[in-house]
Amino acid sequence: MKVSINIQAGICGFETTVIACGSEVKEPAGIEIKSNCEKILALGESVREVRGLDELTMGFDGVIMSEARKILKGCCAGCVVPAAVFKAMQVASGLALPKDILISMTKE
Repeated sequence: MKVSINIQAGICGFETTVIACGSEVKEPAGIEIKSNCEKILALGESVREVRGLDELTMGFDGVIMSEARKILKGCCAGCVVPAAVFKAMQVASGLALPKDILISMTKE
């Protein structure tokens, strides 16, 4: 399955598209990341192929989140893009059903 997720990250103004392609749970999913953020592009280079089942069982210790922790230091630590990459991988690998994700914010 091929899945595409578009992310507008917030106040930074960066936009990212994550494209994940997979066929089976045990096979690697290919991940392509297009972004105007240099750090997210670096994340994309380090997670070009990941095994869906491994990522699911390892969770925050898997390749996607581990690489995100290394690359997205400082003000980028709260970036929503790594979660979108993880979700794209899940859907492409057949480990989750496609459903939109929404984060909305209200200042009070």
